[in-house]
Amino acid sequence: MESIRSYFPSGDEYVTEDALKNLRNYKYRAVDKSFLTKYLYRHYWEWAVTLFPRWMAPNLITLTGLSFEVIDVALVLLIMPDLEGPGPAWLYFAFGIGMWLYSTFDNVDGKQARRTGSSSPLGELFDHGCDALNCTIAGIVEASAFGCGISWQTVTIIFMTTASFFFSTWEEYHTGVLYLGYVNGPTEILTFAVLACFASGIWGPQIWHVPATQGLPLIGRLFPATWELMDALLALTVVAMVFGHCLICCWNVYAACKEQKRSFWATLPQIVQYFAFAVSCYVWLRNSTTILVDNHLVLFLITAGTAFGRIVSKIILAHLTEMPFPSYTVQMVPLALGAVFSWLGLFTPRTELAFLAISSVFVVVAYLHWALVVIERFCEFLGINCLSIRPQPDIERPEPTHEEPRVY
Repeated sequence: MESIRSYFPSGDEYVTEDALKNLRNYKYRAVDKSFLTKYLYRHYWEWAVTLFPRWMAPNLITLTGLSFEVIDVALVLLIMPDLEGPGPAWLYFAFGIGMWLYSTFDNVDGKQARRTGSSSPLGELFDHGCDALNCTIAGIVEASAFGCGISWQTVTIIFMTTASFFFSTWEEYHTGVLYLGYVNGPTEILTFAVLACFASGIWGPQIWHVPATQGLPLIGRLFPATWELMDALLALTVVAMVFGHCLICCWNVYAACKEQKRSFWATLPQIVQYFAFAVSCYVWLRNSTTILVDNHLVLFLITAGTAFGRIVSKIILAHLTEMPFPSYTVQMVPLALGAVFSWLGLFTPRTELAFLAISSVFVVVAYLHWALVVIERFCEFLGINCLSIRPQPDIERPEPTHEEPRVY
């Protein structure tokens, strides 16, 4: 066992004792401007949390919520591995229900933490870490619901979910606040995604692949004549994401740097990490001999999504422990090598698939080791359990209003 452990970094290399001491300064702050949250979902979540027993740990709720999305991906692989279909109507309803349950559990976990007096920095790391992995998992499910197939439409959906999450995490690192705007991904966009799944279940996924001029009669002529409704929706969403989210994140970081008398320009190179991730994925896929041709896209996305989960989880860890912004993760290496090898034409279909499979195992094992070690160190330092609540007095914590920072 010791010989195996020698191949992995030590716990102190992941997070030092001095960094753990900074957890004493932890305070989770978030602002949610969504009208849906304020007038509808907040009341639903306050009711939903009462359905969970008090012995159920918040992190267990988070993990259970993520499992619904994992089950949906398993259904995709078993019933509709081409991500196109059409599949049976119940499958699309299962997609929508899985997304809704994930969202519900994801929003209830913090309320359960306050309800049971078990709030901790580990809750934010665990919650946002699962959210980071779900960027790819939910993206695969949603692409299947739209009938995008093994195509660049599916890849675009993944790029959108990961880019928006990266910018939000980068913003929170510098501002100390998780900001959700009037229209945001976890609320309005997810609501649309759930409704889109149900629409596919009722009318079939082909409704998203009619000509853009038919699906969007008022503005359809603004798009190329060959575009489908799905192409137009993706283009509109990309524009909205860039101008309505990413640039706002940049502005908020600029304002925070100005207030703290720090250089905003010094923070911009930190974004390069995501672009390196996206460019590596794009170059590998564009020059691949087998991933898109032979239907190995899901394996590729799971590999890339796990690497992305490590990238942003390290940023969250750095935010919680007041460590320097992490600019590199070893899990990017397989993606970068795959991009170089494919671009140089060094792959055959067989060698590329073997390299992809080995990369997937490496990335997943490295991620799990990092996650388990960091969670163990958090639990030891804070004197808590991850998936269970240690006995303590029964405390009912007051709920914050929608305008106050939420503390996990």
